[in-house]
Amino acid sequence: MHETLKHTPLFVSLPNDELEKLATKTNTKTYKKNTVVVSKDDHTDSLYIILEGNIKIYLDDEQGKEVIINIMSAGEYFGELALISGKPRSANVMAMAPCKLAIISKADFMECLTNNPSLSFNIIQALIDQVHNLTENISSLALLDVYGRIVQTLNKNAVEKDGKRMTNPMTHQDIANMIGSSREMVSKILKDLRVGGYITTDGKSIIIERTLPTGW
Repeated sequence: MHETLKHTPLFVSLPNDELEKLATKTNTKTYKKNTVVVSKDDHTDSLYIILEGNIKIYLDDEQGKEVIINIMSAGEYFGELALISGKPRSANVMAMAPCKLAIISKADFMECLTNNPSLSFNIIQALIDQVHNLTENISSLALLDVYGRIVQTLNKNAVEKDGKRMTNPMTHQDIANMIGSSREMVSKILKDLRVGGYITTDGKSIIIERTLPTGW
């Protein structure tokens, strides 16, 4: 757990003794695929670090319509906003695959923050990054067509794995829920990109083989 915390951006500035101290207080929990980890409006007091698997942060309505705010994978974390503000959770969190999470209580997190004031700068940077991402998403929805939003989503979610740029596992419906479009339109555009040799697939992951064209 010490190494996990050491490589988590939020705790990167902590000295080893503080990392070790926090690691001893960190619990782990596993979740099955499609398990709701956190529900919107829940009053929870924990920070979650993804050790294995991936999760989606989303909003939905009574009719089942869903908007995916973000998809996160191992090494990323969530819950810091509610942890600091004390307000209810602002979105739902679901395991997209079997997941293992590290859980840090608010009491332990605040003790760590009190002993290490420099940690506050990491929190500020994390919040700035979130605002930047939300601004980018709003701009995308307002200014880009469906194709442009798909390209932006693929590029944003692609990471280097085994020398390839590939996304975390996501279905066509997941992408549609992220960009505010229909699954049918997403499938049509992805098919064209696949036929053109721009993308291939590995299970539910999409591999970007070459730079995606600017227009469709």
